[in-house]
Amino acid sequence: MMAPVKELCGVLLVDKPPDHTSHDVVARLRGILKTRKIGHAGTLDPMATGLLIMLIGKATRISQYLISLDKEYTGTIELGKISDSQDAEGQLMETRPVPALSESEVIAAMQSFMGDQYQMPPMFSAIKIGGVPLYKKARQGEEVVREPRFIRISHYELTRFASPLIDFKVRCSKGTYVRTLAHDLGQKLGCGAHLAALRRTATENFNVSQALTLDEIQKLSLPEIEQRLIPIHEAAPSVAL
Repeated sequence: MMAPVKELCGVLLVDKPPDHTSHDVVARLRGILKTRKIGHAGTLDPMATGLLIMLIGKATRISQYLISLDKEYTGTIELGKISDSQDAEGQLMETRPVPALSESEVIAAMQSFMGDQYQMPPMFSAIKIGGVPLYKKARQGEEVVREPRFIRISHYELTRFASPLIDFKVRCSKGTYVRTLAHDLGQKLGCGAHLAALRRTATENFNVSQALTLDEIQKLSLPEIEQRLIPIHEAAPSVAL
């Protein structure tokens, strides 16, 4: 008689590749780990790369705790081009000339977004109104009244400025749309902008440097993968299960 297969349980840090949805990552891991009980603590848009916190087995119970943690990103904003989705995946809606901005002017504009504020979610988002995701309405050309969301920007740094491109690093609260931050920065600078690239580098104390790519995970045995799992009590020490 065969021994029952041990159920994996814990948090697995994954470095998401581009052109994958968060659901795609879940689907691939289900195939690799031979289990259906897999979730994640916060999605990434298909264009974005970087840290996905994957929850295996009973670790799905700590999803809400991990989703609430602050996130850190690096990315690139392109000035002068406005897209309907506020990022490079959307349709280009408008092109404007980029003024001769100085680095100090860009930094000053970025600093104005620091602290507590309300942000208007983009139409191209998974937020549901009347049970329908906003992105479905956006694809039909509808514009829906949305409620602004409370967010906090605790760090917003210019790392390189080569007009029309701005490289940045940002640390923000849950629910922050970085592509909206890029769009709004473009509006403040008077020329419009969209998010050209995005990478999640950290969620609180979880860092992408600790993460494995899907291809790396594919090459490991189940016992080797189990050794890489972060136990629930370490991932969420303040949560009582």
